[in-house]
Amino acid sequence: MTDLKLPAVIDSTLPALTALTSALGVPREILASDEEIEAAWTGLPRVLKKIPPQHRKEELAKMCVAVAVGLFDGAINYVWNATVLELREKVRAFGLTVVRQVTGNTNFDEDALADLKDAELLDLCLRLNLITEDGFFFLDQCRDIRNNFSAAHPAVGKIDDSEFIAFVNRCAKYGLGDEKNPVGVDIQAFVLALKGGKFSREQEDQWVQRLSDTHEAQRELLFGTLHGMYCDPSLSEETRLNALSVSRHFADNFTPRIQSDVIDRHQDYLAKGDGKRHGASQQYFEKLGLLALLGEAERHAIISNACKRLYSVHQAFDNFYNEPPFAERLYQIIGQVPVPDTVKQELVETVVTCAVGNPYGISRAAYPDYTRMIKGFTPSEIVIMLQLPETRTVVGTRIRTYARCKSSFSQLVSLVDPESVPTRYKRTYKEWSN
Repeated sequence: MTDLKLPAVIDSTLPALTALTSALGVPREILASDEEIEAAWTGLPRVLKKIPPQHRKEELAKMCVAVAVGLFDGAINYVWNATVLELREKVRAFGLTVVRQVTGNTNFDEDALADLKDAELLDLCLRLNLITEDGFFFLDQCRDIRNNFSAAHPAVGKIDDSEFIAFVNRCAKYGLGDEKNPVGVDIQAFVLALKGGKFSREQEDQWVQRLSDTHEAQRELLFGTLHGMYCDPSLSEETRLNALSVSRHFADNFTPRIQSDVIDRHQDYLAKGDGKRHGASQQYFEKLGLLALLGEAERHAIISNACKRLYSVHQAFDNFYNEPPFAERLYQIIGQVPVPDTVKQELVETVVTCAVGNPYGISRAAYPDYTRMIKGFTPSEIVIMLQLPETRTVVGTRIRTYARCKSSFSQLVSLVDPESVPTRYKRTYKEWSN
């Protein structure tokens, strides 16, 4: 920002102040001293540079005049008024409709905004994230100083040049600065849009941008809404997919509060025995890659159910063509979370059974997912795999009975990294991999 220079008026105003107080017969000390005026006038440009040109309005011009004549009590009143006007403008830009939704005050309008006391305005700006907690702390101190040391009320004392410059600096930094301010999302309009049909790419991008631009507190509220809509069985599939697609843009950056909120909702569905919503909530976590947020018992159930569906398809008619989507889903699930020990046996047996195939062959389209899962087996899962040929299971029987299945199992064992094989099973591993 270019330098801001104030005119050299002190040399002419200081003698005038002495002459004026003398003519009225009042002490010169009722005004700031010459030294304080000069110090404040010299320090003002550095502080005023923090205020963007569009915010340097008549109140700041009056503040400078008051400083030049030693009226610090009037000057702080002018800069405080400028700050209050700017904070009100921030609230307007955020959206009065959205303020009504966030606060629950259905009567909040222009008149209500104008009638807010300064303390109430600061509280509202903090709630809307229009000012930070630091900003609220320092501006609230400025409010208290203004009420007790300005010309707005009978003053309880006087402030010097250093205190005045600090006051202006806080107003400039936290109230009149040019930082980007969030614009609120109209919740009702957002919900109506979600229910209005499948989002186009442009429409989805627009709502994602609006959620990105709003403040964190409202985003936390809106993601709870999106989770609830996805889990609502009464809503259309298009609405649920809209909620999911918008959530997907932010899932990697869910704050701890958002995570806590959706987990609480998820657990409420379970506690109430709402199976449909609970199942949909599991899908929500799965599709957003957030299964790690769920408890181990629930992750066990999700992986076990995915194994059972895949195994059922594998054993059914036309399995070679039907396995791929089920194999892909299981691969995606276990790629998100560590597999609980309680479900490792079922997982390994299912994956190896399907990968070995039956006497007639394998599902070639699903095979890449099977090999990826086997390559990712942990040492304990590798042990389970190496024990399968001796078990009285479907895959164990196939390996012992059919040459094709035996050869297929041998190829699968060779995919395992030898460094991951426990020492006790090195010999078994070598026999099969060779």
